[in-house]
Amino acid sequence: MRISFLGTGIMGAPMARHLAQAGHDVTVWNRTAGKARPLAEHGATVAQDPASAVRGADVLVTMLTDGAAVRDVVRQAEPGIGDGVLWWQASTVGIAATEELVGLAGQQGLRYVDAPVLGTKGPAEEGKLTVLAAGEPDDVEACAPLFDAVAIKTIRLGEAGEATRAKLVLNHLVLAVTDSIAETIALAEGLGLDPAVFLEAIEGGPLDLGYAKLKGPGMIKGQLPVAFPLKHALKDAELVLEAARRHDLDLGLAPTLRDRFQRAADAGHADADMGMVVEASRPRR
Repeated sequence: MRISFLGTGIMGAPMARHLAQAGHDVTVWNRTAGKARPLAEHGATVAQDPASAVRGADVLVTMLTDGAAVRDVVRQAEPGIGDGVLWWQASTVGIAATEELVGLAGQQGLRYVDAPVLGTKGPAEEGKLTVLAAGEPDDVEACAPLFDAVAIKTIRLGEAGEATRAKLVLNHLVLAVTDSIAETIALAEGLGLDPAVFLEAIEGGPLDLGYAKLKGPGMIKGQLPVAFPLKHALKDAELVLEAARRHDLDLGLAPTLRDRFQRAADAGHADADMGMVVEASRPRR
């Protein structure tokens, strides 16, 4: 397939690389051009603007920060978009933005596939993401080879919007688990205990968590490679709250999670890994 991939950040770049390595004709664009150029070494064509990136494409893929960014970039791309192009919208944008983007797709004659991905930098680099896919069955099926190139699993859902709702449910769990590990580490430190004891105690038992092994040691050291930026986790927390308000749900954890990630961002960790939410629970230095 001829694929236009818009957004080559932490997640988008390895996804675009896997698509090119799978034999697809991939053109990439990123607002910060330097993040797209390395993909030329893997056979991708680097475009100067969204409109030239999508010209002649069979599939448009967007992997951008939020709904506003997706909307603006697709509008910039409109002069180059042909009729009946598949649009794999892979970004996590929330319910309201998904509704807006479905409308935009209708205006531009695009076949919208709501398919955000679950995973962080490591799974993206390894081609082991999980795709949550929703939309017209024929359109989802047409995207299946692309999903297979970047993911270890695809979960097919119903109409467009359902995958976005599923992603919010899963993100709520990820945010809660991350902050729970962070606060437990901070509690151990505050009580004068080596927090490594916490990780050792849960290892191999029913409370063992892969995320504790993955994030815990770096949280303790205060040094984590950026697998998923904290500022994006904060955005996702806001989207969960937006969904809860829309459906009149009284979630107790969600507002607290948003506040914890906001506090860590305000303390200067917005561009750090989301695991640095641990700093929200440590004494202010």
